[in-house]
Amino acid sequence: MSDETRTLAGRRRPRRLQPGDRIALVAPASPVQADELTRGADELRALGFEPVYDERVLARHGYVAGTPAVRVACLADAWRDPSIRGIIAVRGGYGSQQLLPALDPRWLAADPKVFVGYSDITALLAWHVAQGGVAFHGPMVEGRLARGIGGYDRASFMAAVTRPVPMGTLTPAGLEVFRPGDAHGVLLGGTITQLAALLGTPWAVIPREPTILFLEDVGERPYRLDRLMTQLHQAGMFSRVTGLVLGTFPRCDEGGGGPTARGVLRDLLARFPGPVVFGFPSGHTEMPAWTLPVGVTARLTAGPSGAGLSIEEPAVC
Repeated sequence: MSDETRTLAGRRRPRRLQPGDRIALVAPASPVQADELTRGADELRALGFEPVYDERVLARHGYVAGTPAVRVACLADAWRDPSIRGIIAVRGGYGSQQLLPALDPRWLAADPKVFVGYSDITALLAWHVAQGGVAFHGPMVEGRLARGIGGYDRASFMAAVTRPVPMGTLTPAGLEVFRPGDAHGVLLGGTITQLAALLGTPWAVIPREPTILFLEDVGERPYRLDRLMTQLHQAGMFSRVTGLVLGTFPRCDEGGGGPTARGVLRDLLARFPGPVVFGFPSGHTEMPAWTLPVGVTARLTAGPSGAGLSIEEPAVC
């Protein structure tokens, strides 16, 4: 592995995506709708890439997209094909965690590729980082790429996966400062439900170095968010976390003026010793979803004049 493929933290970076590059569309979790697949592939073509998939991406086995063996085979084929430069999950839902025991770290070591997803795909992003790689909490096909610019933030996606320079400071509209401060660390995170599901397994995300943690979710009532956050805290996930970036948490508020996700999270984190910001639109959000690289160093700054998340390293080479 050449030095240029590594980040300052010693992680493997994938080669940047370029016009004409082939991107495999895979279904590690729940099934995708055929029309969404078509529209998402069209969007990738409009960006200058060549989407690649076969009939297995539309497989169905109950509530997952084919048996674990089928889904692992699709991932393995994409990773081991030298003509494939990127892999994008078609959707989340459920099923990625089933694949973890069968993943081979040699795939990543031999040929790092751009890997993109969120939601249930958090499990695979975490596996990437645990193996010393960089991955992307970014738009999948269904509901994001399939909707074009209404579904995802094209600028942050292209900056993250095509430019071998740091993304710089990200300041999407609507960021709210819960706690001020300045924090530095490796950016990790994803969907809270999936991070909690990994606890107690060999793939649990327990930061061992200074970390800025991004957390988001959808459709979880406030008391369930309280329970999930309490679980993460009691498991030691926050012990090396220097700053917290929270998503927008759509469809998480109680009706009729009851507790809100924002209010519960603000109360829970009132004594967190570093900066906390709320409302970063990555993953589940009603706004176009921004792309965040995980496994790179970042700085979170929050104060009276606002907040920003600065990505300090290139995510690709």
